[in-house]
Amino acid sequence: MTHSLVAAALRYAANGWPTFVLGRAKRPVALCETCEAARQSGKPHDREECPCLTCHGFYAATTDPDRIAAMLAAVPYGTLAIRTGAASGLVGIDADPAHGGMDSLRGLINRGLLPPTRYVRTGSGGLHLYYCHPGRSIPCDQGRRLGPGLDVRGDGGYLVAPPSVHPRTGRRYTWADETVAVRDMAPALVDACVVELRLSPAHSAGRAPLPVRSAGAISHPDRLMAVLCDRIHQASEGRRRVTLYGCARGAALIVAAGHMTSTEAYLALVAACDAAGWPWAKSTPNAIRDGFAAEGVTL
Repeated sequence: MTHSLVAAALRYAANGWPTFVLGRAKRPVALCETCEAARQSGKPHDREECPCLTCHGFYAATTDPDRIAAMLAAVPYGTLAIRTGAASGLVGIDADPAHGGMDSLRGLINRGLLPPTRYVRTGSGGLHLYYCHPGRSIPCDQGRRLGPGLDVRGDGGYLVAPPSVHPRTGRRYTWADETVAVRDMAPALVDACVVELRLSPAHSAGRAPLPVRSAGAISHPDRLMAVLCDRIHQASEGRRRVTLYGCARGAALIVAAGHMTSTEAYLALVAACDAAGWPWAKSTPNAIRDGFAAEGVTL
């Protein structure tokens, strides 16, 4: 299996698509001792320039053949992934059948938003559609912009790549036809992926403006933070922790870009939980800290 992963990763590298390795459960590989010590110390640690093979998730993605081979040798039973966004020139549309993704996908096709393009059949029975990055920031999204079960994998994201094996079903991810070209996104699809999402009235009422700094590469950090807080407000009871963890990772990217301090981001997330009426629990700060840590940010 490792040999086939290396061969696939080298093909992707030849296309200019940086690849990296996840653990068997599709989660980032744990930080090495050096990177974990740097994280805990709070000292500056450039994830993009870090020489470690598997630390920092998609920041380790590479097109270098030697690093690819070493990476897969270090994690021989890992899962191969492709970094999306401007780094690879790719945007992925992930249709999850367990959450209505296939119905949402058909709706977008009927509206002409999804031109035929190269796609993957996932190990869970869904689809990954690959499109060319349009040159403007495409944020990642989970079922909010395009419809239930349709996730956008853009800047700051990744897609599990063939021939990886799905950890739950044991089925491989496979290309439907690897000779098909990756197409440009339809203009209407680009617009749908970047549409501004506003806070619900119940959540935004009486909410003080977020402290936002001016540095970094995120165009609208205040809007992004508002979207994250709104996700917390909309989360169902059974998905509160996983939602908060994901939102904390998004907030950590805002912190890493220099728009907020980690304390400001932490307080904004806690305030969002309070505004949504979540009962206070020990898991609340732990979920935030874990999400921050996954992006190399400490409180």
